[in-house]
Amino acid sequence: MAKQRLAGKVAIVTGSGQGIGREEALLLANQGAAVVINDIGHERETREPTANRTVAEIRNAGGKAVADTSNGATMEGAAHLVNTAISEFGRLDILINNAGLARPEELEHMTEQQWDFVQANNLRNAFLMIKHAIPHFKRQRAGVVVNTGSESGLGHPTMANYSAAKEGVLGLTRSAARELGRFGIRVNAIRPRAGSVGAQRFSGRVSKWQPLMDALGRYWLADRGHIKSLAGPDRIAPLVVWLCTDAAANVNGRTFWVGNDDVGLWSEPEVIRTLTRPGGWDLDSLDELAPERLTFDLENLFLLKDSIGDREL
Repeated sequence: MAKQRLAGKVAIVTGSGQGIGREEALLLANQGAAVVINDIGHERETREPTANRTVAEIRNAGGKAVADTSNGATMEGAAHLVNTAISEFGRLDILINNAGLARPEELEHMTEQQWDFVQANNLRNAFLMIKHAIPHFKRQRAGVVVNTGSESGLGHPTMANYSAAKEGVLGLTRSAARELGRFGIRVNAIRPRAGSVGAQRFSGRVSKWQPLMDALGRYWLADRGHIKSLAGPDRIAPLVVWLCTDAAANVNGRTFWVGNDDVGLWSEPEVIRTLTRPGGWDLDSLDELAPERLTFDLENLFLLKDSIGDREL
């Protein structure tokens, strides 16, 4: 770690007042980058911006950092953040879109405001930050974006707004990588695990999903294998920062898993079975497949029930 792989580089990390974003910002600074610390949160007791604490940590360690509490989910806020990097440090090389907020609720009871709030603070935020960074990256013929997805996107009860937003971030990642790669701009994403979502205890109607999470055990996305001692956000930062270095110069448009002692590469969506019928398909011909498909699904259901016991699904 004595080698400074990012000396002279400038980065923005959204949501870096705490958690994963804070660890990413600290490691970027450790590797020689000047960092714009962005967070809209405040300390509970003092009401001081959480961004200020991360800035202080970096400066006390001899690094360079400034705070910007603009809301990247707005056009003006995103533009201000990018302009802060340019005005304070003269350039922008790295954008880490880590900011995100959740508002869990059952779909039936989810309000339009809950849906829009989560879309704005996850997907819209990433879009606007990339949009305003592009002109600077293009002029340099170089730039790195790392977006933050989530395992929730694989399917997460009471988190449909968050799941949809995070899967949207991954679609944005693929599209941006293909669009911007010719300008030397790399765009990748992570699905991190820095703690168990199951540890959250939601109030009201949402709490009744907790027994279902426990019942599904290793089939539930947030506690595969019943691993309860999950490592913290410091385990996420090395992969993210590595993706910003020259060592990852040929990596573009990919999604990575990172958590605990593991890093991995997620597969890309693909068609896994195809049936061809000369002249195309109609309702009757599709009906002919139903008995076979139903048998397949029932077998899977029985396997699932065997694995979790007789508890009701």
